[in-house]
Amino acid sequence: MIGLVDYGMGNRRSVEKALEHVGARVLVSSDPAALARADALVIPGVGAFPKAMERLHALGLDAFLIERAAAQVPLLGICLGMHLFFERSTELGGSEGLATVPGEVRMLATGGLKAPQIGWNEVRWERPAAVLDGLGEAAAFYHVHSFVAVPADHADVVGSAEYGERFASVVTHGSFLGVQFHPEKSSHDGLRLLANWVAASDGGE
Repeated sequence: MIGLVDYGMGNRRSVEKALEHVGARVLVSSDPAALARADALVIPGVGAFPKAMERLHALGLDAFLIERAAAQVPLLGICLGMHLFFERSTELGGSEGLATVPGEVRMLATGGLKAPQIGWNEVRWERPAAVLDGLGEAAAFYHVHSFVAVPADHADVVGSAEYGERFASVVTHGSFLGVQFHPEKSSHDGLRLLANWVAASDGGE
């Protein structure tokens, strides 16, 4: 069973539908006790980093997610949901994150291109990973963002894309997988990545 973390700052319904489409049983909840029964967790996110951290803390989800990461439970962070697992963000004056992935979140250096970046980007794979099965050497995914995650260890970067600068679009660290794009809005390649993650999570990769 996949637990979808509902903290009020994500396009929960579209992520839920996409997971169900690839065959997952989905539990949507903001209750850590309920989510603790899930085999894996998805953390979506749309909005500002500091507000998201406030919401997680108010619901007791910050400590829960840190504990789940330490226990090597498979976690998937989508867009802002990925950023929250890093140590800090510079957004809106700065905020501390969950700090389970070394690194920080900062504004995307667009080089004069329009911000936020909204649209499809080719993501180039930098190293093998189970979630990339069937996706070829690169694949296009739908991105909507003004900030990017910068892992302290570049070995954590699985895939990168370019918009003004080259940025990390897929990151792994321990049992955590983070994607800058929205797989639920990325057509068949997005669904393939979700299906691969669900299968790997269920199989205890």
